[in-house]
Amino acid sequence: MLRRLVFAAVSASLCLLSLEGTCGDPVARDIVDATADQVFRVAPGERQLFLDDCCIAEMTGLQRTLHQPVKKGAVVLPDRPWEVCLQTRCTPAWDTKEKIFKLWFITSTNIPDVAGTTYAESEDGIHWTKPNLRQYEVEGSRENSFVTLDPEQGWPDNAIENVVYDPDDADPNRRYKGFLGCYGRRPIVSPDGIHWTRLDVPEIPSQDESNLSYDRKTGTFIATLKQTGPYGRSHGLATSSDFATWTNPELIFHADEEDQERARRNIEARLANPELAQPVHTDPACYKADIYNLPVFRYEGLYISLPAVYHTTGIAPDGDDGFHLIQLACSRDLRTWNRLGDRQPFIGPSPKGSGAYDTMQLLPPSAPIVRDNELWFYYTGIKIRSLPKDAKPPWGAVCLAVLRRDGFISLDAEAEPGTITTKPFTLNGSTLNVNVDASAGSLTIEALDTTGAAIAESDPIAGDHPQMTVGWRKGDLASLAGQTVSLRFTLRSASLYSFWLAR
Repeated sequence: MLRRLVFAAVSASLCLLSLEGTCGDPVARDIVDATADQVFRVAPGERQLFLDDCCIAEMTGLQRTLHQPVKKGAVVLPDRPWEVCLQTRCTPAWDTKEKIFKLWFITSTNIPDVAGTTYAESEDGIHWTKPNLRQYEVEGSRENSFVTLDPEQGWPDNAIENVVYDPDDADPNRRYKGFLGCYGRRPIVSPDGIHWTRLDVPEIPSQDESNLSYDRKTGTFIATLKQTGPYGRSHGLATSSDFATWTNPELIFHADEEDQERARRNIEARLANPELAQPVHTDPACYKADIYNLPVFRYEGLYISLPAVYHTTGIAPDGDDGFHLIQLACSRDLRTWNRLGDRQPFIGPSPKGSGAYDTMQLLPPSAPIVRDNELWFYYTGIKIRSLPKDAKPPWGAVCLAVLRRDGFISLDAEAEPGTITTKPFTLNGSTLNVNVDASAGSLTIEALDTTGAAIAESDPIAGDHPQMTVGWRKGDLASLAGQTVSLRFTLRSASLYSFWLAR
C-alpha cells in the first residue's frame, strides 16, 4: 500500500445453530469440551447461513452458489484539486447521536510530501461531503478534510488507516477507536472520529496493511495485521477486549500452493481478455499470488473474511506489478478458514473504458453495513498498479457494491426437488423465518422429532422473500418449545439463503 501512495507523478500519493465442541461461540470455542454432546444451541434472532456445513446433517439435490454484490460505482471521488487517489480500510460508521455516516480515507495528492487521512460524512451513504476540518495545512490553507493527531507529522506516521465505532464504551471520549501509523499500529481514541488522542499502550507490530472490526456480541476488537508468510504477503490476528491490551499477532491466513496454480490461470485469462485493463509488466517467471489485505468481521454466528488476493504479473522498477481479486472465506474460531465459492471472485474488476475506478486494484472493506435487506460494501477501486506512460490522475476512489442480506451463498434446487436437514437442536423460539427466493418454484419446511418423523409442516412458500415468517398448515413451532427437533427444507426451483428463529 505504501509504495502505491508514492507514484512517480505525485508526492505520496458466525453459527445460529452452534454445535458445542465444533460450532460453538467462535471466541469461546477453545475452552469448550470437545467431548460434549453434539447438540445444537439455537440463538433466537441470529441467522443461520450455509457458508459451511455447521448446521447440516444431510443435503441432497442442492448446490451452493456464490453470489457477487451488484456494483453501484464510485461514491466518494478524489474531487479536491490536490487529490489523486482515495483508498479506505474502514467501514462507514453510523453515528447514532449525529445521525450521519462517517468514513476515513488514505489520501494521496499531487503535492510533494503531502499525504494522509481525510474524512467524509453522509446522511444516506450515497452522497458524501468533505467538511473543512482545519487540522492540516495544504498549500498554505487549512480548508480541507485532512484528519491528523499531530499536524507536524507527515506520511507515513500520520496515517489513520483503520477506524471503528464502539457505541458500548462507557466513556464517550473513546467511542471511536483507530490505529495510527503505517508501520506498527498505535491505538488511538476519539469522541467524534475527528479529534484523536493516542493511548499510552504498546504499539502493535504490523507491516503496511491492516484491518480492524468490532465484534459487538462478544465485545472483541479484531485486528488483522500484515506479516510475511510462506508465499509472501500474509496476515496475523490480534484481539482485544478493551482496545488497550492486545494479544500477540499470530499468523492465521496466507496463500497456499493451490493459490499459486490458480494465479497462473487467472493471470493468463486476464492477459487474454481485451475487455480488462492490463498490467504494465508481465513475466511468467514472476506469476504468483499472496494475500494483500484481510478484513475479518463477525456476521451473525460466524466470521467472514474478504481476502484481497494479489496476483503478481511482473516486476516494475519500484516494486511488483499485478492486480487483485477479492474472494470470500469463513471461520468459526478466527483461526481455521474455509475458502468459499471455489475461490472465485466475490468482487472482481470492472471493464476498462467503462469509466469505473475498480479496473486494476481492488481492496475490500473492513465489513459491510446492513441497510434493511441489503449489505453495502464500500471498497477501494484503483485504475492502475504500475504507472503507465499515458496515465492521468485521478486514479482511485471508494466504490459501493450491494448484496442481498445473507446473500453470500445460497443453496439452490432445480425443478427436481432438493432437501437439507439440519442437525438436532433444542427449540427455543416460537416462529421460524426464512430468506428465500422461490419466485420460480416453492419451499416447504418440516419440523422433525428425534426419530425423523414430521411433527409440523409449513405452508408452501412461493415468491422472493428476503425476510418471511413461516406459516404452518400442520402443527406449529410454538407448541414444540423445549423439544429437540430438526428442520427439513425442501426446495423446488428455489434458492435458500438463511433461516432464523424468533420468540
